[in-house]
Amino acid sequence: MEQLEGGEQQSAPVWAIFSDLMAALVGILALILVWVIGIQLELSQSLAQEIEKREAEEQRRIALEQALEDPLTKGLVTFRDGRIGISGNVLFELNSDQLQAEGEEVLESLISPLQTYLTQHDELLMVSGFTDDLPMHPGNRYQDNWGLSAQRALTVTRSLTELGLPNDRVFAAAFGPHHPAVPNVDAESRAQNRRVEISTVPRAPSAAAEAERESGDR
Repeated sequence: MEQLEGGEQQSAPVWAIFSDLMAALVGILALILVWVIGIQLELSQSLAQEIEKREAEEQRRIALEQALEDPLTKGLVTFRDGRIGISGNVLFELNSDQLQAEGEEVLESLISPLQTYLTQHDELLMVSGFTDDLPMHPGNRYQDNWGLSAQRALTVTRSLTELGLPNDRVFAAAFGPHHPAVPNVDAESRAQNRRVEISTVPRAPSAAAEAERESGDR
C-alpha cells in the first residue's frame, strides 16, 4: 500500500508538467492563429486597395478614350495603355524641333477633349518626347537625341498651353532613344519610334491636403 501511495505521489508532478506544456502549446497556437489572421487581413486590405487602384486607372483610361473619340476616329492619334501617341513625322521634320502645320492641326484637335478631361479629373498631362536610335546629323544644333527629344516635348507643351491648356497642368519629359515603341530595325520602325506621347499623371497632394488627411486618420 505504501509503495502504491508513493507511486501516485511521483506521478503527480508529471501530469502537472504535461498540463503546463499543453497550456503553453495552446498559447503558442493561439498566437500563431492571431498572426495568421492579421496577415490575411493585411493581404485582403492590400488586395482591395490594388483592385481599387486598377479600377480607378481603368476608369481614367476609358474617360480619356471617350474624350478623344473624334481625333482617334480620324486617325490623327493613337491611344494605347492610356497614352496618346502622335507620330514625330506628323509633328516635325527629321532632326527638327519646329512644329509643322500638320502637327499644329493635330494638337488643335486635342485641345477640346483634353480640356474636358482635365475639368473632370484633378490630374496633370505629361508630354514625352522620343527619338529613334540614329545619331544626330553633323551640324545639328543638338548634341544627342536627349536634347532633341527634350526640345520637341517642350515645343508640343508650349503649343498646348498657347492653345488653351492651363500652364500648371502640363509638363514635358524627354526619353531620347530609350523606351522605343518597337525595335529599331529599319526605317519604318524608326519612324514609329520618333513620336510624342501625352499621358495623364496623378497630381501630388498638396502639403495642406496631406496634413488634413493625416489628421483625419488619427
